[in-house]
Amino acid sequence: MTSVRIWGPGAGAVAVLVVTAVWAHGSAGVDAGLWAEVRPAIEARLVAQSAGTGAGESEAALRSRWFCRAEALDLAESGGQVRAGVNTLCLELGERAGALVECGGAQIPQVVRLERDSAHGGYGVVSEEEPPDGEGYGEWTASHFSASAESRLDEEMESTGLETLARAHFALPADAPVRDC
Repeated sequence: MTSVRIWGPGAGAVAVLVVTAVWAHGSAGVDAGLWAEVRPAIEARLVAQSAGTGAGESEAALRSRWFCRAEALDLAESGGQVRAGVNTLCLELGERAGALVECGGAQIPQVVRLERDSAHGGYGVVSEEEPPDGEGYGEWTASHFSASAESRLDEEMESTGLETLARAHFALPADAPVRDC
């Protein structure tokens, strides 16, 4: 009887840990090699689409530009096409008086479709979709992402990497502060 009291709760605890680890690991099911191939095309497209849309771009002295990153939530390859369900973060960053200035930004989920570009050897974006603002957002994300991916859409994406890239771009020290535009 003693062994049942010891092993029963222990087995239950192990099951909870396994389920929690699978849930927390999130995008573990994403093929890292495929993601490494398609990510540059997705992020380049994000930067290109953001150009000309920021408030800081009207102030030439800031030399602002967009820095974007994508995080894979769902990734599938079929028949030469890739479907990437991603969460994206784009920040418009500039420089003023030795500080990094943030003039705008947005975190938006997208479904991006890509095809291999045989002429250039990489992948090219064929199309992308994003949810509507306000009404319809939840319905759109539920119909375009797996339940696991959808549960991670509300997590705030880390901006530190983008700020680090911007500091390097503007030749600012690593500890340069980030201020509002």
